[in-house]
Amino acid sequence: MNQAEALALLLEEKVEFVLLQFTDIMGSIKTVEIPIDKFEMALAAEVSFDGSALEGFHRTIESELLLKPDLETLRLSPLAAGETRTARLICDVHDLDHTPFEGCPRTRLKKILGLFSQQGYDVLIAPEIEFFLFQRDENSKPTTRTADPGSYFDLVPMDRGEETRRRIVSELRETGFAVEAGHHEIAPGQHEIDLKEAPALMMADVVATLRMITRAVAFAHGLHATFMPKPIYGQDGSGMHLHIMLFKNGKNAFENQRGKYGVSGVAEHFIAGLLRHARGFAAVTNPLINSYKRLVPGFESPTHSVWSERNVNPLVRVPPSRGFHTRCELRNPDPSCNPYLAFAVVLQAGLQGILEQLEPSPPISKNIYRMSARERSRFSIDPLPTDLHEATAALRKDKIIQEALGPVIYKYLMEAQQAHWREYSTHVHPWEVEHYLAYY
Repeated sequence: MNQAEALALLLEEKVEFVLLQFTDIMGSIKTVEIPIDKFEMALAAEVSFDGSALEGFHRTIESELLLKPDLETLRLSPLAAGETRTARLICDVHDLDHTPFEGCPRTRLKKILGLFSQQGYDVLIAPEIEFFLFQRDENSKPTTRTADPGSYFDLVPMDRGEETRRRIVSELRETGFAVEAGHHEIAPGQHEIDLKEAPALMMADVVATLRMITRAVAFAHGLHATFMPKPIYGQDGSGMHLHIMLFKNGKNAFENQRGKYGVSGVAEHFIAGLLRHARGFAAVTNPLINSYKRLVPGFESPTHSVWSERNVNPLVRVPPSRGFHTRCELRNPDPSCNPYLAFAVVLQAGLQGILEQLEPSPPISKNIYRMSARERSRFSIDPLPTDLHEATAALRKDKIIQEALGPVIYKYLMEAQQAHWREYSTHVHPWEVEHYLAYY
């Protein structure tokens, strides 16, 4: 689609506003709304914004940046009676001279995908996205209360949560996105939406849009949707498992049932790259202080850099499907991450494994939580970071992941996360008051 075709479609569909969507480094969705008389200017990438106001987009010399729409991402919003027709375009961020801005997360992912293309690979990703639907109080503020007592794969509608999830799936489908399934998850109020595999850049766009649609639909139903990884102590947290496939010359590059582990050497190298750099990319795939309260034993969340075909809690799992659907599943990312940056660092880690022809350690079928420290040492099993401070320290040591982020994003990501950690570390939490106030 070119600019003229896009403009014709917008006018034909009587669209009144176009939402120019992008993300900052921390993954927050930002939007500039353009009325009908500015459509041509927007499509020509002439809409600017003050980058200094956004985390990660500040520049020393100039703060003005441009939004360059990707016309392939044009989507019309579902139209309900009486509503204003809108459309959405996802944008790359450019400097004023129309060159790509180094701090744009989407541009970083495109660069990594270009490295795969040079090796002849196409990358498909299918995420499983978990989230909670909570009630709001009388002032419409979010709570952690839910009237939903459902559990894993419950089918009977228990409250507004089931209806809301179905509406979210319907809106995604009406917007043109392919949804494989939606179901209730383990914890009360917890839900999951599984997306059909798609090219990595397109899927990152879908994830960003899904979060926006989910929150909007939940709000319309009087609920609050949160992608916070661990909102309730003692309950399962929300993850975003990534099912990754590589294709070369139209064939699945991970497929080889006669291989050592039932997969190809390319798959083994890719998995080895994930295992080697897992500690380094954790600060990106699990970017919040709260992220590491999900990655603890007892909740089927990964805590160590291991892979398996059958284990329920490895970092990387190889599902039993073969043929076209041969894939690896990375299980540590959570839905609070910036999808563009998370995909970029994960794919860079896997590609590095292919380029260096790394060999993974043998798959582990035992329950990792129950293994002794000696056993883990014998199998060279490294623990994942246990908090954000440890994760940023690991990122400082991993040059490959730093290169995937680029110097601008790496600098601002580290600064933002270190500031969050300092604030958290000096804050007095309710747990401390409860356990110490009366005794010391």
